[in-house]
Amino acid sequence: MVTLEKISALCKRCGFVYPSSEIYGGLNGVYDFGPLGSLMKTNIRNFWKKSLNATERDVVFFEGSILGGPAVWKASGHIDNFHDPMVDCMNCKKRYRADELSLDEPCPSCGKKEWTAPREFNLMFKTQVGAVSDESSIAYLRPETAQSIFINVKNVMSSNRVKIPFGIAQVGKAFRNEITPKQFLFRTREFEQMEMEWLCKPEEACDAFQYWLDQRQAFYKALGFNMVNIRFRAHEKTELAHYSKGCTDVEYQFPFGWKELEGIANRGDFDLTQHATQSKKDLKVFDEETQISYTPHVVECSVGSDRLMLALLCDAYNEEKVDDDVRVVLKLHPAIAPVTAALLPLSKQLSKPMLKLYFELKKKGYAVQFDQTGSIGKRYRRQDEIGTPFCFTYDFESQASNTVTVRYRDSMQQERVALERIEEIIKNAAVI
Repeated sequence: MVTLEKISALCKRCGFVYPSSEIYGGLNGVYDFGPLGSLMKTNIRNFWKKSLNATERDVVFFEGSILGGPAVWKASGHIDNFHDPMVDCMNCKKRYRADELSLDEPCPSCGKKEWTAPREFNLMFKTQVGAVSDESSIAYLRPETAQSIFINVKNVMSSNRVKIPFGIAQVGKAFRNEITPKQFLFRTREFEQMEMEWLCKPEEACDAFQYWLDQRQAFYKALGFNMVNIRFRAHEKTELAHYSKGCTDVEYQFPFGWKELEGIANRGDFDLTQHATQSKKDLKVFDEETQISYTPHVVECSVGSDRLMLALLCDAYNEEKVDDDVRVVLKLHPAIAPVTAALLPLSKQLSKPMLKLYFELKKKGYAVQFDQTGSIGKRYRRQDEIGTPFCFTYDFESQASNTVTVRYRDSMQQERVALERIEEIIKNAAVI
């Protein structure tokens, strides 16, 4: 039932996601988020932040810079190791990742078997800072958000009086010059990460890793996922980075197969040790209890919000036969749905009370829509398609009884409620 083509078509049609620079032919692997997409991403970020705050663990929030100097990325290993193998078809000039096809097979585009030799391609975007372009002005757009956290651990500790163990979390853009962006929002060149680095004593790292595994599982359940489509896959020893003490991927069964949403990793002290060595700065922490200095170990939880949005749309997408029609409905958690409620006067002559309520709710920060165009059935369908949990209809009976009809998205059931209860229903629905 769910295909990537259906999801991408719905996203453009309804205003979730548009191809970037489309009027100029588009920019491959880059997307713009429309009004509904922007609202939904804001809800995803807020849901993630609330899930961290609900753990009763100290987590502070942080925003690092997008630009970084070469020394940062040299220490992190990105300049030397952040590569994908690349090949070109010599006939049609199409470019591919060498690890995603067999050079014994013909080109998927033209059918010829004429390949260049594989070569390494660094995925970072390089730029220049300042008026003069030379080696001293080189900078990079960050390929991940974690490094700005690592190099600011001492700043955060000294300025906020937080002590180990604690976490530093941030939401921000990252950039990777992917050879072959594909599968809509899954693999793009510009994307957003929601990342938390948990800093702890070395002997606490294994327990912390298990704790955050449990917390992340609770997060996906709370989002309303069908957990049949979610799995936690522990890395085999052969998959682990040389510094990793353990890593588990959260994977979702997309229409194109099981793919990673989030990585949860016990990174040891690799990152802080690398930056201490490269910068010649002491990044150790002094333990007053033992009178010993040590380098904190890190447990990382990193999820892409764009991928998560795509997974939520796929999971929520339903086609249901209603009479002789097919109803497309997104059964999103009310806290994630871009619009929580639609206010619908049965006719334009009844619009004034609902329009007044619409502006009152907007001022209070609720995501609501006002719609008076078309039959009430068509308006319900429009709201179903974008995942709106509630539709409140003001009809001729409403004038006398001061009530409205509330129609529930998932069941399509309707009931009469007092007009004054609308805000209460909306507010309670979005509670995590």
